Amino acid sequence: MRTHKISQVLEHPNLKTIISTNQSKSCLLFSSTPQPRPTQQTQTFIPNTSGGNLPEITSELLNSYIHSSQWHFIKQQAPKITPSLITSALLDLHKTPELAIQFINHLGFRRIRDIKTRCFAIAVISRLSTSKPTLQLLKETLNSGIATIQVVFNELAVARDELRIKSSTVFDFLLSVCCELKRDVDAFKCFYMMKEKGFVPKIESCNDMLSMFVKLNRPDKAWVLYAEMFRMRIKSSVYTFNIMINLLCKEGKLQKAKDFLGFMESLGIKPNIVTYNTIVHGYCLNGRIEGARLVLNAMKSRGVQPDSYTYGSFVSGMCKEGRLEEASRMLEQMKENGLVPTAVTYNTLIDGYCNKGNLEMAFSFRDEMVKQGIMPTASTYNLLIHELLMERKMVEADDMLKEMGEKGIVPDSITYNILINGYCRCGNAKKAFSLHDEMIHKGIQPTMLTYTSLIFVLSKQNRMIEADQLFENFLAKGMLPDIVMFNALIDGHCANGNIERAFSLLKEMDRMKVHPDEVTYNTLMHGRCRQGKVEEARRLLDQMKRRGIKPDHISYNTLISGYSKRGDMKDAFRVRDEMLSIGFNPTRLTYNALIQGLCKNQEGDLAEELLREMVSKGITPDDNTYFSLIEGIASVDKAAESSDS
Repeated sequence: MRTHKISQVLEHPNLKTIISTNQSKSCLLFSSTPQPRPTQQTQTFIPNTSGGNLPEITSELLNSYIHSSQWHFIKQQAPKITPSLITSALLDLHKTPELAIQFINHLGFRRIRDIKTRCFAIAVISRLSTSKPTLQLLKETLNSGIATIQVVFNELAVARDELRIKSSTVFDFLLSVCCELKRDVDAFKCFYMMKEKGFVPKIESCNDMLSMFVKLNRPDKAWVLYAEMFRMRIKSSVYTFNIMINLLCKEGKLQKAKDFLGFMESLGIKPNIVTYNTIVHGYCLNGRIEGARLVLNAMKSRGVQPDSYTYGSFVSGMCKEGRLEEASRMLEQMKENGLVPTAVTYNTLIDGYCNKGNLEMAFSFRDEMVKQGIMPTASTYNLLIHELLMERKMVEADDMLKEMGEKGIVPDSITYNILINGYCRCGNAKKAFSLHDEMIHKGIQPTMLTYTSLIFVLSKQNRMIEADQLFENFLAKGMLPDIVMFNALIDGHCANGNIERAFSLLKEMDRMKVHPDEVTYNTLMHGRCRQGKVEEARRLLDQMKRRGIKPDHISYNTLISGYSKRGDMKDAFRVRDEMLSIGFNPTRLTYNALIQGLCKNQEGDLAEELLREMVSKGITPDDNTYFSLIEGIASVDKAAESSDS
């Protein structure tokens, strides 16, 4: 049992009792601060350290150390201070938690491995006016793994009862820490244990839990908790409703989000700007701009004025829908209302115009944001550099990189990946690898995208040994390749005739649990068709179906082309019919392959019939179509001449 009161003072052979003022000099042995003159009623214990050995630690001695702030002795004696001594001291300090936290900090909370003592300390310290120390100790306890959430909760409950603490705040603190550590299961356990004990969690704790569930993409748990809150009559705050409305918007349930707004108002809770912005953002994110306008009108009618975030959501939604002119007008309206657009809003417009290939407008918004006193960000430059590289304006892209440096904007991994990918697309492997070396020199670690781009350019230059070596270096760093990297490497080996290596990579994908897709199989099928092994390509099509991968029009066109090149038109048309039966319409590639095969077999009449069918379906023939027909006519003429002769 814990001692509830120290009733007497035990003498120790190594202690001197200071009773008179003649002993006042001894006080200076332990402190540089002036000491009060002791009286008959005030007794202080000073260890006799003349022999060089520290005295045996007792409750009385420990208390004297604490009350006289002799923290250096506590640190020295820490290994000898048992859980029972700590508990006894904390019991004495339970009305002075400020002193208790000093004691625990100097003792070292991590030294306390006994969960009962830890929880007793936390319960005492929870009485502080600030929650920060309690939350930190709880976080350390949960992270230490020395006890389950159930044990921690129960020990806190025991300590709370012994200390006769009426408040259940310590359990709310425990809930908050579970949420901060993203321990959703532990949070729910804590919530239900509070409910079983008859404690009602604070709305702030419930909001922390709801917010955590939304961030962890666990809407099911959020709704279960919200229902429990309703049953327990925990009154929701505006923040609670904002979380739930955000959840509904994330789930695409926009009408229910609006209904929730009405429910909120019926309970007498006034929606704030965050409430309306959440719904506006939800509508804009789902491309429902007109619905967002209705919400905007409603918020204005209720006296809630839109802010920069409101307008930013409209700009983002309009740009996403390709309605750039409307987005630009919304920006102007925003400025007319005295609101300053953020860098994010300008970047959204820059991105929209870059996607449309309109660099002139994109740069005009960059210039405008500078005039407004808004500093372009790394994202601003990344967007512009990317579009410059897409248009193969390499010099201008390099100039933008230099400008970033001049303005003190540090290029990030995205900047370098954009540049490396751009140069790889242009076939400039030397420059791409130079940028790769530069990013490493600057302490920026290459990402999977970096390696994928470099493997791509090496593959296009028939440098497959180097591509394989780079892949091995990537694996050696402990990184896991994705489907895009594997596809790039497989494509390189297929294009360079090393089909067996390509198939070994397919096995490696299975081993690493990277699931192949239609691109993987289309590449392998194309490789087999290049070898003239169309039957094996056909088997690959069947294999991908068995694996649940749906063939696309490229899969069928690859087979049609393979059969047509061999002159096996019966099989080619059979694949065409199969393609039609599952809903794929023939493309220009389909017709070109069939026309080429028919011409090769000197079946010009059928080829011309296919040409008419092609045109009737609105597919414009290209130079390959006509070239195949011309070659077919020429071969027919040659055959006719040879037969005449």
